Amino acid sequence: MPKLTIQEILDEKEAGLDLELLSGAGGLSNTISVPRIQKPGLALAGYTDSLHPDRVQIIGSTELSFLNTLSEQKAIETIRELCQQNLSCLIVTKNQEIPEYLIEQTEAGNTPLLRTKHLSSNFIALLTRFLEERLLPTSTLHGVLVDILGIGVLLQGKSGVGKSECALDLILRGYRLVADDIIKVRFKLPAVVFGEGMDLLHYHMEIRGLGILNIKHLFGVAAIRERKKIDLVVELVKWEDGKEYDRLGVDEKTYDIHGVNLPFVRIPVAPGRNISTIVEVAARNQLLKEMGYHSAREFQELLEKRMATAAHLHSHTIIGDNLE
Repeated sequence: MPKLTIQEILDEKEAGLDLELLSGAGGLSNTISVPRIQKPGLALAGYTDSLHPDRVQIIGSTELSFLNTLSEQKAIETIRELCQQNLSCLIVTKNQEIPEYLIEQTEAGNTPLLRTKHLSSNFIALLTRFLEERLLPTSTLHGVLVDILGIGVLLQGKSGVGKSECALDLILRGYRLVADDIIKVRFKLPAVVFGEGMDLLHYHMEIRGLGILNIKHLFGVAAIRERKKIDLVVELVKWEDGKEYDRLGVDEKTYDIHGVNLPFVRIPVAPGRNISTIVEVAARNQLLKEMGYHSAREFQELLEKRMATAAHLHSHTIIGDNLE
């Protein structure tokens, strides 16, 4: 199950959490494994049965106001008992002034105490979104992920079938590389799958005969992107004589990634076939499908109407001849 340390949350910059550490650095290795947060109002009042130590605890204006109503000794005892619950961390919102005893007790209990400038409601929304994204299931896939006209196309197939060469041709046409060889796949609610490159392999591609290429350096930043939603899975397979391949495209196949069924097509590779062009057209066709236009089905419906009309005319001619 994915986990995040408090240190990783503290170091996060892109999510806009804007956190600073005030005390309890000894607990920065504490982990978070659920995206839900908690406000420990009842726990501060002495009712700790409903406390979830594995969740991020948010201290807002209400909680600090309650502590201010207590005597200093009682407040110290309350925070000491709270820290004994092995909390993952405490986060104070709205850049509020923090009582000295809160800093001292969290430091003594190795409970990370952090602060943000955001209002409680805004920060909870930001943190929940960040945790949901980072704590959902992840896996790795072998293949190449490219962005074609905004459609994330995952190229799969056996080693040596030409996935990277196809992707390189697409890059030369102005499309963008997301990841080559090993793709980190991350599920995101409600039913979306994102792909991104591994840290070491970012922007790099292996082309047999040339070796490892840095796509960012060769073609510029416009030729790469960090991550992309996967919209279509394309499997490249070697052409086999006598084997039947889909010629109409009416029956849609799917490919399961983390429980999300993605559109799937299988493209046979043979000498003389321009695979990159076919993949580009597959992406364009998927874009049309997402807009509600299905070429193969419309052709099938038109064909069935023509056949029905022809059958009707034929039957009418036969019936008419018999009447005569």
